[in-house]
Amino acid sequence: MPEKLNPEAFLDAAQTYPILDVRSPGEFERAHIPGAISFPIFNNEERAKVGTTYKQVGKDEAIELGLEIVGPKLAKWVKEVKKLAIDNTILVHCWRGGMRSGSMAWLFETAGIQVKTLIGGYKAYRNYVLSEFEREIPFRVLGGKTGSGKTDILLEMQKRGVQVIDLEGIAHHRGSAFGHLGLAPQPTSEQFENEVVAQLRKMDYEKPIWIEDESRNIGQVYMPLGLYTQLRAAPVLFLDIDAQFRLPYLVEVYAHYPKAELERAVGKIKKRLGGDHYKNAMIALENNDFTQVAALTLHYYDKAYVHGLEKRTKEQIARMELNTLNTQEQTDAVLAHPLCHNSL
Repeated sequence: MPEKLNPEAFLDAAQTYPILDVRSPGEFERAHIPGAISFPIFNNEERAKVGTTYKQVGKDEAIELGLEIVGPKLAKWVKEVKKLAIDNTILVHCWRGGMRSGSMAWLFETAGIQVKTLIGGYKAYRNYVLSEFEREIPFRVLGGKTGSGKTDILLEMQKRGVQVIDLEGIAHHRGSAFGHLGLAPQPTSEQFENEVVAQLRKMDYEKPIWIEDESRNIGQVYMPLGLYTQLRAAPVLFLDIDAQFRLPYLVEVYAHYPKAELERAVGKIKKRLGGDHYKNAMIALENNDFTQVAALTLHYYDKAYVHGLEKRTKEQIARMELNTLNTQEQTDAVLAHPLCHNSL
């Protein structure tokens, strides 16, 4: 019999053994346990046929159809799993920890492979993920207006041994109308949650965990309420950097992208910019005056960020004036601030 593990124990075991997700490819693509290997019993079309048979004809007929589909695949699966197993052990899960994972576990154990399964399947794992956002997380928030280089600072802090969660990196988005440019397609919000918890599991909650100040939407990714609430309640180190320093940074990051993509990005905030600002931004873009484009869009983003900052209490916010966009110098200043040394 396979060893049955709760979500935490299953994830602990995954530090050593590979996870086989035997749900359909469509289920896996929507969201999965980070690091899991898609190993579907049924492809998307096969799963649909079995499900339809179950609903319209009956359970027994659905099982028979399933057996007809998987029969020719059994020997191939065993060969593949023997190559994937570590110390002759594999982890297996499906949606609810029912027939699909049970059947695969039986097959692999019959072939002499040790199997551990997830009690309650992926559904139980998702409940665990959401519960993790209800735990008190020792966040410290790095704030600053658009173009302050916050992500670069966080990544440098991480190199220097500070605990960091790069929300924009996980979301594949920089958090503005231009934020998708040059990045991979965004994950689903569900997969974003899974990835954040995977990183939080590596953290020491006795020490601060730094994240960037974000709105609840990072592009098309929607932050879970438990995470967003804690982000908004955490202490903020606000980097006050004048626009004259931020503009060259924004030009360097975005000006090399095709004009058509920049036009679409500016178009996304047309109403918020206002008619005149939008018109002038389009003229500047046509004339390759990227500094002016950045200045006009900053007018909107700076107002929006200050508005969000004002919703926090004054006691939450520590301000630091910086006159540099040099990441090393910025990071030195941040690490010297008391917020980096306060005991929890």
